[in-house]
Amino acid sequence: MQGVLENKAIVLPILSWFLAQFIKFIIHLIQNQKIDFRKFVSSGGMPSSHSAISVCLATVLGIEYGFDSGVFAVATILAFIVMADAAGVRRAAGKQAEVLNKLIYSSKHIKVDQELKVLLGHTPVQVIFGAILGILVGIVFA
Repeated sequence: MQGVLENKAIVLPILSWFLAQFIKFIIHLIQNQKIDFRKFVSSGGMPSSHSAISVCLATVLGIEYGFDSGVFAVATILAFIVMADAAGVRRAAGKQAEVLNKLIYSSKHIKVDQELKVLLGHTPVQVIFGAILGILVGIVFA
């Protein structure tokens, strides 16, 4: 267990994820004047925790193994896939959920147990800020 806790490639990405979620919590608190602890585990919003965790991993591995290493290349490609998914597929699914929710609530014939989750993905700006956060955590603490 000691080795896992000392592994920067595990600890720092998790730290960047936590910081991204904490920032979401603070932004929600400021904007809405109320505490919502669900922001610590929710997806979507500013900044992207998915971007932060994946880019932080790539940054830490680049620092540890070299930016010309295969390990860094794999982590970087995976980070790009995660960011593209967050800003593309998951964002589109969130927009579709928003439209479906409007259709459901305007129809007397459609019944659902719960509303579809709208905030699934991220705007490009949220993805970029998550990536910047991941890079900063990786550089500062690695």
